Amino acid sequence: MSAVVCGKRSSYFFEDLNAPSSSSSSSSAAISPPISKRIRCSSSSPVRYSSTRFIAIDRLTLLFPHMDKQLLERALNECGDDIETAIKSLTELRLGTVENFTSVVNSVAGNESNQQFQPQANGFANGEHSQPQSEPVDGAEWVNLFVREMLSASNMDDARTRASRALELLEKSITERVTAEASGLQQENVMMKEQLQVLIQENALLKRAVTIQHERRKEFEDRGQELHNLKQMVSQYQEQLRTLEVSLPNSKNILSTLFSRSQICVHLTSKLNTLACSDCVFFFLIILQVNNYSLTMHLKQAQQGNSIPGRFHPDVF
Repeated sequence: MSAVVCGKRSSYFFEDLNAPSSSSSSSSAAISPPISKRIRCSSSSPVRYSSTRFIAIDRLTLLFPHMDKQLLERALNECGDDIETAIKSLTELRLGTVENFTSVVNSVAGNESNQQFQPQANGFANGEHSQPQSEPVDGAEWVNLFVREMLSASNMDDARTRASRALELLEKSITERVTAEASGLQQENVMMKEQLQVLIQENALLKRAVTIQHERRKEFEDRGQELHNLKQMVSQYQEQLRTLEVSLPNSKNILSTLFSRSQICVHLTSKLNTLACSDCVFFFLIILQVNNYSLTMHLKQAQQGNSIPGRFHPDVF
């Protein structure tokens, strides 16, 4: 049996979808033919329209805007121009068509869902702890998994079982991922601690090396300063020897000897740069004392050999 609904264009699309259901049909509907059949079987004799009929058709058009106007007129004609009966008949016709269309759409969608996800649905329904072929990796895939399981459920108990098992799978996946991330973070923390210990040891060694280098540099500067002072002392003694040589021309040989000794002293001083500072100073002081003592003795001898004190020796002239 065919039905015509939802206007002129939609009437062709929904043909042959309005099949009668045994559960929703009443005893009166089983005895009397449907409205659409009665409309088709009605006479096509012209009907005289009155103002009351026009008002009824306008009311039906307002209540059922998606139905064809000819269908409304035929329904009103079949009901003997009774507007209430026509409204009731058209409402039953519309509800029956919508229910049939919905059942057809649901059956098609259910078949596609069962064909596509039958292995997973069977696994959850039978109580098996089987996991999907590829475990979801993000939120969108988990949502799709839940939707598929809910579509595959046959009743509320089955839906609860499927939801429980899906949640267990999600909890297991989250636990494994969190455990793996925590293990990775712990290993990274251990590596960072080891690197920190190595850096601390290297820092301590560098500090010690800098301290030793600073001490050596300070010691080298002190030795350089002492050597500079000794060189100044040698220069002063050389100047004193030159002054004595000018003031005592008769004791030139003695002064030359002393000057040669002072040169030897300077040479020894240059050689003492490789010795320790304390040893160098001690040795240099001994040499200076010996030179001073020799110079004093020679000067006394020169003064005693002069026959005319305060004058030049007569043999010189």
